[in-house]
Amino acid sequence: MEKRYDVLIVGSGVGGLYTALSLPEDTSVLVLSKKSDTLSNSNLAQGGVAAVLSFENDSFDLHYEDTMIAGSRENDPDAVNVLVHEGPDDVRKIMQYGVDFDKNPDGTVQKTLEGGHCRRRIVHHKDTTGAEIVKKLLEEVHRRKNITQVPNTLVYKLEKVKSGFCADILDENGKPFSVFADYCVLATGGIGRVYKYTTNPAVATGDGIRLAYELGAAIKHLSYVQFHPTAFNGPDREQFLISEAVRGEGAYLLNCNKERFMHRYDDRLELAPRDVVSRAIILESRKTGSNNFYLDITYKDSDFVRNRFPGIYAGCLEHGVDITKDLIPIFPCQHYLMGGIDVSLEARTTVSRLYAVGECSHTGVHGKNRLASNSLLEALVFGRRAAEDITKCINGGYSHVVVEDKQLDVSGAPMPKGLRTEIRSIMQRAYFVIPDMDAVHTGLKKVDKILARLKNGKFAITPDYCEALSLASVAHIILKEVDEG
Repeated sequence: MEKRYDVLIVGSGVGGLYTALSLPEDTSVLVLSKKSDTLSNSNLAQGGVAAVLSFENDSFDLHYEDTMIAGSRENDPDAVNVLVHEGPDDVRKIMQYGVDFDKNPDGTVQKTLEGGHCRRRIVHHKDTTGAEIVKKLLEEVHRRKNITQVPNTLVYKLEKVKSGFCADILDENGKPFSVFADYCVLATGGIGRVYKYTTNPAVATGDGIRLAYELGAAIKHLSYVQFHPTAFNGPDREQFLISEAVRGEGAYLLNCNKERFMHRYDDRLELAPRDVVSRAIILESRKTGSNNFYLDITYKDSDFVRNRFPGIYAGCLEHGVDITKDLIPIFPCQHYLMGGIDVSLEARTTVSRLYAVGECSHTGVHGKNRLASNSLLEALVFGRRAAEDITKCINGGYSHVVVEDKQLDVSGAPMPKGLRTEIRSIMQRAYFVIPDMDAVHTGLKKVDKILARLKNGKFAITPDYCEALSLASVAHIILKEVDEG
């Protein structure tokens, strides 16, 4: 690994990888993964990518309108237009990289339906679309001589230095080192681990948002948190997602009495947007006095279900549920972040030479609620746009970062146990689906005490400490935003 790169990309999900591949091949690029190069929200994405690839029964206007409706029209119209008009070409590009979307018998790309969409426009690879895209993008990254990709590296501090950035990093053994770059792209994913229950993996602790916040970058709408209505209702902290596509293929939502109930809350029934369905489940749980809810797809042909949803079928079997015969126990849990590091249409943050793409960014595309399968599309479109903007800056002539010798000290006292657990409990109680404003107000005070303790405690800089600091920072921003209205 070199000491200096043209571009540093923090994160190896779809946003980070596609940004790297969209940069010129004479640009030196470093891509860092906090853990393994496939541990990311992108890799877990099941449903697919929403894009208008043909105009037989669809249009950009319809995709635009579905996105705006789902987002309660709090979306940025310009960003949505960019997404729906440019996205199809990016989908075609990743197909050139080998991404294998499911095909119909006639060889055309198969499309499915998900909640909030008025047309079948979601292309997919079984129910493991994200893993397929990450795999093929990683293969292409590893072919490129100009891209260095390093797993098990945690950026614990990002500093603005002359003509670029210095990233202080812990390697897999906890030893610190520094890397300098002319440009930096944050692609660090979501904040799911700030909640007690989430569909997100362990790495989703909001690190990029904290790093940008500490640099003074604008953070916008961090309280726009999406709760997926159909996570597997089990005891694990990381809940197994039951994709929206299962309802798209006809699954029914049932309450504790095994009755359909969505007709009482929305005319779109099971195919209403995620926030509507999650809220309906919470209201129905209060009405029935039970948190027992189910998805039922047993009336569909069992071979179809197994072939269409092999990952979900296998995952549920591990929990003792055969989805071709049994009802699937579900309940809402934290899934996605619509807010984040505020960026322009070129993915620029308010800090010079700093970009953000994917879930850690706020493009304005999603408004107050993300439309199903728009997330991978956003990562592709704005990852490419970030790369294009950086390329323009490079071609326009620019100064290189000044590399310095640094002495890094990560020693200190051990961090007290239980702080992350306390933060999760606060967030789960105060700000889950339907906020509890009293708990928001008291929770903010508790979180602020934790944050002050972490900042002032002279603790050793370890992955646990860094993630606790990120979670406390994220919780502070969310609860403060909600508390102030």
